[in-house]
Amino acid sequence: MCSYYPLSAETWSSFAEICTYRELRKHEYLYRAGEVPVSFSFVHSGLFRLFTVDDKGNEYNKIFFDEGKFPGAMTALLQSTPSQFIIEALEDSTVVEIHFKGFRQLLLERHDLKMFQIHYLETNWLLHKDAREVEIIQEDAAHRYRRFLRDFPALAGRLPQYHIASHLGITPTQLSRIRKKL
Repeated sequence: MCSYYPLSAETWSSFAEICTYRELRKHEYLYRAGEVPVSFSFVHSGLFRLFTVDDKGNEYNKIFFDEGKFPGAMTALLQSTPSQFIIEALEDSTVVEIHFKGFRQLLLERHDLKMFQIHYLETNWLLHKDAREVEIIQEDAAHRYRRFLRDFPALAGRLPQYHIASHLGITPTQLSRIRKKL
């Protein structure tokens, strides 16, 4: 966290009070669709996917979270509404769950945590979201796959190909053809 903004010892102490350590097995859900979440997490070890399922049972991977990332159903947390997304462990994993209301209170009280939040959101949500939207609209599937390999080389070897295909908005067969051409 300090790579985004340095936190004081007092902030770390207060922050630790709203956190819980949790272990998850592969395929276990961190958060479920239809539930109103009360926390988000920090990935200590492991890999997660945030996805949704349409009315026909098709799964769509929106984003992956590996070590150092913060998975959560953030829109549902902010609005206190049921989540539309599922967050599933793709590997045996460990996380630190962060109580959302406690975190929001600390943001009001601690300037350094507020600055961390601003820097983290700018880097990981705003900049990534803009790039992802352009990628999906303007790039063909082969270019999206090459970009995925460039931007997430460590994930490419950890994820099943069908998850990568879903994330890219293509079928596993299409991804197989692209991989053969490359």
